[in-house]
Amino acid sequence: MRAPVAIGLAAVTALGVSLTAQQGKHLNPMVDLLSEGKGIFGLGMPVNARGGGPGGNRGGGQGGGAAAAGAPTTPPPAPTTPPPTPKTPAELAKDALAHPEADWFFTASMERNADTGAASLIVLQDALLELGPVSKGPNPRLLMPINSKAPNISRADMPADLANYGVNLSKQLNAGVSSISFVEVDSATELEQGIAALRFKANGGTRPEEVGNAPKYWGLSEADYRKKADVWPLNPNGEIVVWAIIETREGLANLDEIAQVKGLSVIAAGAGTLGGVFSTPNPAGGRGVRDDAAWEGAIQKILATCKKYKKPCAYPVNENDIETRFNQGFTVGILQSFNDAAFRAVAKGRAIAGR
Repeated sequence: MRAPVAIGLAAVTALGVSLTAQQGKHLNPMVDLLSEGKGIFGLGMPVNARGGGPGGNRGGGQGGGAAAAGAPTTPPPAPTTPPPTPKTPAELAKDALAHPEADWFFTASMERNADTGAASLIVLQDALLELGPVSKGPNPRLLMPINSKAPNISRADMPADLANYGVNLSKQLNAGVSSISFVEVDSATELEQGIAALRFKANGGTRPEEVGNAPKYWGLSEADYRKKADVWPLNPNGEIVVWAIIETREGLANLDEIAQVKGLSVIAAGAGTLGGVFSTPNPAGGRGVRDDAAWEGAIQKILATCKKYKKPCAYPVNENDIETRFNQGFTVGILQSFNDAAFRAVAKGRAIAGR
């Protein structure tokens, strides 16, 4: 969906979003909202859809034989609507700015391939740079804060693997990412290693010193970026928000230890992956059969742990279940798409959260 930037301020007014109210002391708006215990909501990054629309005539190879035998010929396929013209990075950046009701924008593009994903994000960030990446005024904030999935650290067993993992993670940070979601977190040790990889050596971490274009994307000098590019709340002045996504049996077993890791801000229920974890093969083939009771039990265990340790709890909501999940106690709504349904869900969530 196209969302012209011209409607940005109108959208702010219509949804009751006050830029002044959102401008706290932190550059990353997620930090102030989390510290105030407010419900927060993110949208998927605006991107061009993959593929070029419906495929061609798949049965064309059989038509000639049927005609030769005197059988009725297969009718030609109905004309298809051509795919929309891909948007430019500038148009995608404007789309993001047209939705200030989103507290962050989510991307999984760098989970599997840090190089390709970071390169695409840098193109978008460069376009945003032309528009202005931070709000104006005495308390500037990021207008497109980005929450990115990190690669799975549990596969980095050897020191060399961990070093390479840190390099790949730094590529995301150097592209201006301000929040990291660690996927399939199995243990506290694994999460501690990931958090260390986000922090410069001056702060006791292992992050390489190269910062790429991140300072420009944050609207800062390199010196100021180095001060702010640290994990909150380990550093009260830090701007990087850490999430742990629980989506394995190991993670569920070690939830208490994971929840107590210093520097962790949000615990997320990886509902989609957990659905597979609690499924058995379908004898008839196709998708497995999910044990709904066990699946929901895992989700509720994650939520109970969040409440026990007073951690914000995230769930991949939609407009149909957002009210139920927030009534249960989830306070962080993840929308992984950028479309009308996601916009409606965010608006509904903000109303539920009193924002």
